Amino acid sequence: MVRRIFRVLSMESTDKQQFEAIAPDAMAGSRVDQVMSKLFSDFSRSRITEWIRNGEATVDGRVCRPRDKILGGEKLLLTVQLQTQTEDLPQAIDLEVVYDDKHLLVINKPAGLVVHPAAGNRDGTVLNALLYHFPGQKNLPRAGIVHRLDKDTTGLMVVAKSEKAHKSLVDQLQNRTMGREYLAVVSGVMTGGGTVDEPIGRHPTQRTKMAVHPMGKHAVTHYRVKKRFTAHTLLDIKLETGRTHQIRVHMAHLHYPLVGDSVYAGRTRIPAGVSEELKQVIRSFFRQALHARSLSLEHPETGECMTWEIPLPEDMRQLIEALEKEEGLH
Repeated sequence: MVRRIFRVLSMESTDKQQFEAIAPDAMAGSRVDQVMSKLFSDFSRSRITEWIRNGEATVDGRVCRPRDKILGGEKLLLTVQLQTQTEDLPQAIDLEVVYDDKHLLVINKPAGLVVHPAAGNRDGTVLNALLYHFPGQKNLPRAGIVHRLDKDTTGLMVVAKSEKAHKSLVDQLQNRTMGREYLAVVSGVMTGGGTVDEPIGRHPTQRTKMAVHPMGKHAVTHYRVKKRFTAHTLLDIKLETGRTHQIRVHMAHLHYPLVGDSVYAGRTRIPAGVSEELKQVIRSFFRQALHARSLSLEHPETGECMTWEIPLPEDMRQLIEALEKEEGLH
């Protein structure tokens, strides 16, 4: 697997950009806005229509209207200034890039990095890093971010690099065709896998938390036992939906909270009878033991099914090794 750490890249020019195409004969009789939407598919039809109305699109050098008809063979030209979609500032924050092409960017997010600015985290986020290393992201909503990982969850995230990719990825998330699989370590020994199908909404009294709530949004989490330990379980988890804190809330709802999850597991649980070494490892694990290990999607341009996997971060690897060692003592 190719990985690159991005640190320094130059900023793009703010000059207008030109996009050119020849109208196919097969589209004769179609509206200009329809034809341009097909040929310049990186941009939404509404955006292209706005450019046509603003005189930023020409047909054989002539300004046109969205409803004008194409004869076939004309030269279509867009001369546009791509508008900034975010007011956030670029920041020189390291990003581990797993995959990068014209349409997609896949990164391995470390623990402790918030995905995008919000109350309490106005900067120092993945979004700020994207704007620095990939300046063109400023032209996309939320710098191309289409899904999140919690601050202390590690692993794979996909980011759109074009409008076409942004639309495709959002559609795949909504249609539940994007595959997202996680590894988690929970407190307690599970007897088997299963599915949690419980709605998730804002906690009724603690507004910074989420909870299983009858008025919440539909949420489905599938889980499978990968390995049992003396007092813990390693789980393979697959998301069907993507609600805020979904895995953490659903596992806590089952009374098998994630190790290290101070929000949903309460104070640190130390099982009776375990070694001092394991006690120390658990006490020093200061985040939820959750890692986005695998990501699968359909490439927006080629339609190819693509899958990425990423190894466990060092802290989770050490936690699991400690649990395995403890298992050998019993």
